[in-house]
Amino acid sequence: MNSPAIMQTVFDKTRIADLLTTAGYALALTAVVLFFLFPIFWVLLMSFQTNADILRTPPSLFFSPTLSNYAAIFAGKMETSTGTQDITFLRNLGNSALLSSLSVLLALALGVPAAYAFARYQFRLGEDIAFTLLSFRFAPPLLVLLPMALYFGQLGLNDSYWSLVWVYQLIVLPLVLWIIRGYFEDINPDIEHAYRLDGNGWGATFLKIAIPLARPGIAAAALLAFIFAWNNFIFALVLASAAKQPVTVGALLFVTGSGIQYGYIAAATVLSVAPILALALFLQRHLVEGLSLGAVKG
Repeated sequence: MNSPAIMQTVFDKTRIADLLTTAGYALALTAVVLFFLFPIFWVLLMSFQTNADILRTPPSLFFSPTLSNYAAIFAGKMETSTGTQDITFLRNLGNSALLSSLSVLLALALGVPAAYAFARYQFRLGEDIAFTLLSFRFAPPLLVLLPMALYFGQLGLNDSYWSLVWVYQLIVLPLVLWIIRGYFEDINPDIEHAYRLDGNGWGATFLKIAIPLARPGIAAAALLAFIFAWNNFIFALVLASAAKQPVTVGALLFVTGSGIQYGYIAAATVLSVAPILALALFLQRHLVEGLSLGAVKG
């Protein structure tokens, strides 16, 4: 066999091996994606089923879809085996959106300047203060609930949105502070120094240079903080009445004396996930860029 024929054979075998490797990676990736997306797909299917279809043994992908679960949630009336029960899930959904949005806005207002200060200036006990703020994130919620309830009672803030927004800072503020601090540290300070040499003050440099450069990190931190605030359960359960409780607590209404209403829970889950999904898609570019901070260094 001549040399060109041997080289062609080697090339063909190498190409086949590359194709097999690529196909193997594709199959493995598809399997992983299906594994993680299947629970979401199953909850979506459950939201279009009655309780009888959901509890059928063995479970089946074939059923007569119904919009009754969504209709009941929007109407505020849930049918159970013992009668009709009022539900306030839409109000809970609005409470979640309000509480999470206000919590993130307050965390950004407090956390972004603090993150910039920790990133750019060295001062006494700076690292200790930053770590103390981070430790709040890992504090057991039950540890702070009683003193917080007492303080809010003395201040006249019991059962108010502002009390929940304030206590939510234990969750979101450390997250915002540390993510954005890392992003500020990754920005070359010479850019800010050059702007300051033109006669601009600290405030103008912070607003016009530092914040625009850190926008991806701020967006990523805001989204993650919003998700953590949205998913909180224990603070709202203890500190808020039914009129101000978010979806995480409002979902308890679907556990009734006549049983667990799985169809309503699935529909409520889909409705509660939709705003987070829409926000994540809207901030997708900034989120990927912000979370990849430090992965590649020039």
